[in-house]
Amino acid sequence: MFTEVLLALVIGGLIYFLVQRSKNQVLTTEDGWWGSGAPRDAGEDDTIRSFRVTTSDQELEDLYRRIDLTRPFPSLEDSQFNYGFNSQYLQKVVSYWRNEFDWRKQVDKLNQYPHFKTKIEGIDIHYLHVKPKKVPEGTSAVPLIMVHGWPGSFYEFYGLIPLLTDLSNPHDLVFEVVCPSIPGYGFSEAPHKKGFDSVCAARIFHKLMKRLGFQQYYAHGGDWGWLVTTNMAQLEPKTVKGLHLNFAPPSKPGLSMALSMMLGRHFPKLFGFTDFDIQRLFPCMEKLVVEFIKETGYMHIQATKPDTVGRGLNDSPVGLAAYILEKFSTWTSHDFRNLDDGGLTRKFSLDDLLTNVMIYWTSGCIISSMRFYKENFGQGLDQHLIVYVPTGFACFPNELMHTPKLWVKQKYRKLVTFTPMDRGGHFAAMEEPELMAEDIQKFTKIVEGKVKE
Repeated sequence: MFTEVLLALVIGGLIYFLVQRSKNQVLTTEDGWWGSGAPRDAGEDDTIRSFRVTTSDQELEDLYRRIDLTRPFPSLEDSQFNYGFNSQYLQKVVSYWRNEFDWRKQVDKLNQYPHFKTKIEGIDIHYLHVKPKKVPEGTSAVPLIMVHGWPGSFYEFYGLIPLLTDLSNPHDLVFEVVCPSIPGYGFSEAPHKKGFDSVCAARIFHKLMKRLGFQQYYAHGGDWGWLVTTNMAQLEPKTVKGLHLNFAPPSKPGLSMALSMMLGRHFPKLFGFTDFDIQRLFPCMEKLVVEFIKETGYMHIQATKPDTVGRGLNDSPVGLAAYILEKFSTWTSHDFRNLDDGGLTRKFSLDDLLTNVMIYWTSGCIISSMRFYKENFGQGLDQHLIVYVPTGFACFPNELMHTPKLWVKQKYRKLVTFTPMDRGGHFAAMEEPELMAEDIQKFTKIVEGKVKE
């Protein structure tokens, strides 16, 4: 009996030590220089400059010439989107792009929000900064940085921004929103040197927010935005007041995760699994391994040799559109693979989809955006550190990888809200902006003490 008690005390003490040690762990980083050549002796220009998206006749003529020179290749009979973007439907998309899509009109839409650029660590950082038109008396706007992923862009948030900055319900919080382009994406300059990963992006975005005058703020992210904002919380846990995510794949399988995978199907209540968790997770080999392999060929290419395939995509607008839009099909719902049109316009308009493609095309950023995979996988992703910043998780049913509450809590120890959503997939902010806005409101109100959990 004495031996058992002693053993329990030793194990308990070890666990307490490890927990306390992990609490004191903070992600560390050092300033970098990503501009070409050596850092400037005169120091960095911290000027904030207005920016507008523009286009020209020459840009459009070049695009149309390249579209006209594309060489179609037929898809296999009855293959739908199971071999990639269906060639027959691609021709319809290309025809719309060439003959009906109005890029100039979309440029005006992009410019409806204020754009800026500022130089940080040697490269130009592009961002939107949208202030609310009206802030209720006696209150202040809540600063929020929202970070996109691949193959998305800042444009993913265009339907969400007005729901956060324009107060429709007097009981809601009003937000002041900053949407940056990850360096190498959209209109942010690409790093000129190796090694730019999510931690570097997180450090730069902290510098951006502080340059804008914010000392504390909330952060939201999905896809790579999940990792960048998570790193922001790990770097400066006292600066990030709250972290809201809609993507949080497990980064380091632990004992509870392993046990839940082995026993969760038969003892779901033991692990807090819902019927939907069981549906999405089991059988594990099919749902977590086979499905993952089916959808991650692109990831292996981009994490190893992004520049090779990138050159082809940078030269061919049709190839670029197929490569990007296929993800907006399959990642919105796996079932869309079995549709002739990939279900693309069931959730999005062709105008919105092609606007995102045009951001990649006109900025020439596809190669640098793909390099982000190589840099991140080369560095080991997020260092596996625990996050102690208050966190909210919006669990959309058609997300690429389902993450039950138990798994989210392994990393995000102060999980304030976990919301199973009625609908939506990987590009949730663009697909379901109303649901996303509601969940951000709910989470932030709790953290701010406006409502109880």
